[in-house]
Amino acid sequence: MRYYLDTNILIFLLFDKNSDDNLDKNTLEILADYENMFYTSSVAICELFHLYKSGDFKTSKYKNPAEVFNTIDNIGIVIKSATKEHLKYYSELNAVEGHKDPNDHLIISQAISDKMPVISSDRKFKLYEKQGLQLVFNKR
Repeated sequence: MRYYLDTNILIFLLFDKNSDDNLDKNTLEILADYENMFYTSSVAICELFHLYKSGDFKTSKYKNPAEVFNTIDNIGIVIKSATKEHLKYYSELNAVEGHKDPNDHLIISQAISDKMPVISSDRKFKLYEKQGLQLVFNKR
């Protein structure tokens, strides 16, 4: 099966934060299944680099964002840029009250457009299931 990974899931995977506190049993099983394919939005990568560069992650695992990028590539996560079709869904997405994050909106739109479930710990993503989002909610 194919899955989109939200930014928070990438953080847990890449920064050794995949303890029982961050990834639930269901999510760990999905991530461990070698038959699954994983994708992420280029927007999630930009968010990840921004957080890294701003110093929000204290890690000695990576010396710079390029090393983070290489790890993403080496573990086989496919980075998908926004296409015209994704932007069409983005233009039609009804933002729920209290959720103004345009990056999340684009990630959600990509997942809906590509008919792929997204794995996320963000509770606000649940509010988009009525608009077609398939969500694997990671209970933290």
